[in-house]
Amino acid sequence: MTRNNTPSILSADLVVSGSIKTQGEVQLDGSVEGDIRAQSLTIGEKAVVKGEIHAEQITVRGKVIGKLRGRQIQLTSTAHVEGDITHSTLAMENGAFFEGQCHHDNDPLGSRKNPAPNAANPAAAKPAPAGVVQAGAALGAKKP
Repeated sequence: MTRNNTPSILSADLVVSGSIKTQGEVQLDGSVEGDIRAQSLTIGEKAVVKGEIHAEQITVRGKVIGKLRGRQIQLTSTAHVEGDITHSTLAMENGAFFEGQCHHDNDPLGSRKNPAPNAANPAAAKPAPAGVVQAGAALGAKKP
């Protein structure tokens, strides 16, 4: 399948109730109530998104209510974001509104999977940090 390099443009009068998934670029000027997955997403000044966003590059000029996950995320001066952001790089202009938590992650989209710890791969198992109760551990239990 050949990949189209032309960006998809969702106009200001368009209202989407449901998820959007593409491997290309999206310019959103309307409103979406649902999750968006794209290679590159630009949210226009009048656009509104209520849902999670996953993309390599995200530029927010409008309003987002939901989580953002991306390698490069930019909040312009007109951005309004209510939700957590997981990113490799984050740029925020003066005037941008952001309410939530930021989390830096070298792989925010989870493209590199770590092997699960198991008996065949004991090196993959990591001990819990001091002061952390592991699932299934009884509180107040003494160590043998």
